[in-house]
Amino acid sequence: MPSWAWVTALTAGALAAVTVLAVQAGSGPRPPAVPTGQAKPTAKPSPSATVAPGPSETAKREIPTSSGEGRRIVYSLGEQRVWLVDPDNNYDNSFAVWPGTISPEKGPYAVSFRREEAAGSDGVDIRHVVYFAVKDGLSVAFSHAVDGASPQPAPGASTGGIRVGVDAGEAIWKFAALGTKISVVD
Repeated sequence: MPSWAWVTALTAGALAAVTVLAVQAGSGPRPPAVPTGQAKPTAKPSPSATVAPGPSETAKREIPTSSGEGRRIVYSLGEQRVWLVDPDNNYDNSFAVWPGTISPEKGPYAVSFRREEAAGSDGVDIRHVVYFAVKDGLSVAFSHAVDGASPQPAPGASTGGIRVGVDAGEAIWKFAALGTKISVVD
């Protein structure tokens, strides 16, 4: 048997195994929404970035009424805010977000992929990347910059990253197992 056939068979087997494990991980128990308090950077931001301000601890924002029911992440394009909602439609906190230049269309989504660490399309090192959509050929995902900063996209750059503070990024990561519902609203 030619070596290319062995490589193809092994690759197909590995992909099948990873798919089975991902489905099993996505069907397991999910933790409830986690209160996290105000987002605070854990490292000094780089000189070219600005530190992302955290949401007000006293500002309890209502979940948008058109966001669905049950356990989900709600992302409001207009308010630039995310809520982690438990099965009883309650939440402990919401987080300010700093969207990239590409925004997802309104509608229902699900967490499709997760990555512990990556480099953002703007070159910034990011963590806790939670992917849920693709638009204009770019992946749309929640993440936080390793240095806690929320840099402005480079002029002319297209980015699908929705940045959050470090604490918010960790809370979203814990909440958003594969398959978790995401509702994008106005």
